[in-house]
Amino acid sequence: MNAAEKSLTSTSGRSFRDAPPPGAPEAAKPLDAWLLAKVSAFLNNPPLEFAIRDGAVLSPAEPAAARVTFASRAVLMSVLADPALRFGDAFSDGSVTVEGDLVSMLEIVNLSNTMNGKPETFLRRALRRPRTNTLAGSRDNIHRHYDIGNQFYSLWLGSTMAYTCAYYPTPTASLDEAQVAKMDHVCRKLRLKAGETVVEAGCGWGTLALHMARHYGVRVRAFNISREQIMYAREQAQRAGVGGQVEYVEDDYRNITGRYDAFVSVGMLEHVGVENYAELGSVVHRALGGRGRGFIHSIGRNYPAALQPWIEKRIFPGACPPALSEMMRIFEPWDFSVLDVENLRLHYAQTLRHWYELYEAASDKVRDMFDARFVRMWRLYLAGSIAAFTTGKLQLFQVLFAPGESNDIAWNRADIYAP
Repeated sequence: MNAAEKSLTSTSGRSFRDAPPPGAPEAAKPLDAWLLAKVSAFLNNPPLEFAIRDGAVLSPAEPAAARVTFASRAVLMSVLADPALRFGDAFSDGSVTVEGDLVSMLEIVNLSNTMNGKPETFLRRALRRPRTNTLAGSRDNIHRHYDIGNQFYSLWLGSTMAYTCAYYPTPTASLDEAQVAKMDHVCRKLRLKAGETVVEAGCGWGTLALHMARHYGVRVRAFNISREQIMYAREQAQRAGVGGQVEYVEDDYRNITGRYDAFVSVGMLEHVGVENYAELGSVVHRALGGRGRGFIHSIGRNYPAALQPWIEKRIFPGACPPALSEMMRIFEPWDFSVLDVENLRLHYAQTLRHWYELYEAASDKVRDMFDARFVRMWRLYLAGSIAAFTTGKLQLFQVLFAPGESNDIAWNRADIYAP
């Protein structure tokens, strides 16, 4: 072990083993060791093993939870230059591999405070400017994520095709049971009554609208700009025999018209963009007309921040999970009273675990539909999402609200948690 390696070992408690392959320049050995040590230091020396394929290995002082291997020094340097974006790309193309539990590894990384309190540079923020959510921009953003095929999503979302956080009455509930329980949870919070009218902004594959019509006797107009999802929802409504109670409108939420007893949005706010929240509030204000109830269910954060750059660029273009302080931009300008806020963070982690298991079981089919890179990309997205919720990087907010002058509100929360 040379002097540089000894210094690294003594200061971090970590050790190097396995020199680069025979024939590698002597200068490469300390450089590779130094680069691996930089990765470890950037992550505050976590209990992870880092390696360059067929080369140096940096082991933690304690047992490693997983091993992260870079295909080459060039890959390692690329990731170090922009880890928030390039790690995901390298994992997707197979030039970074993880041996061990991927979710556990990502949880460790999340808890390591990877930015070490340092803000990104102006140039990098500019290059990462999220895609806009104008009328045209929103349609393109939604198309890129939701219109990649109903068959793909049907492999891992369960029978409800609900692509939002489920609600687990018990930790052992199945995914389908929890998704149905979530829909009932939403309907109870809105205190829906037979004969009422509901407008839904962003209806996914239409499951909640169907549930409200079939089990609560309401009439629903549901808006969505995903062509694939709307076609699926309309077919399901006809099969369920409630086509007369549910209208699926292929249009942007900004074009909602009419008056309703309730407004509901589950899993759409993330795609609205904070800059458009006041306009969304205007839409809700117009739709409720000073009465009724409103409900928004959204991924969120404890403080304002952009979505993880790789996910925004490769998975969810234009998406941004808001802080509660940002959500108030929907309510305050229109004098809406916030009645109830619930955080279902751990329920979303459990939902994602179920999706992840189903996705892994169907990975061969996903590979046949797309390619190996796509399989790895979505594997990282789902595993990373689990880690984000278990470590508190992301939250799941359900906010119940009503016009400020309305007294049509519950006396207490008993109706929400009624069996």
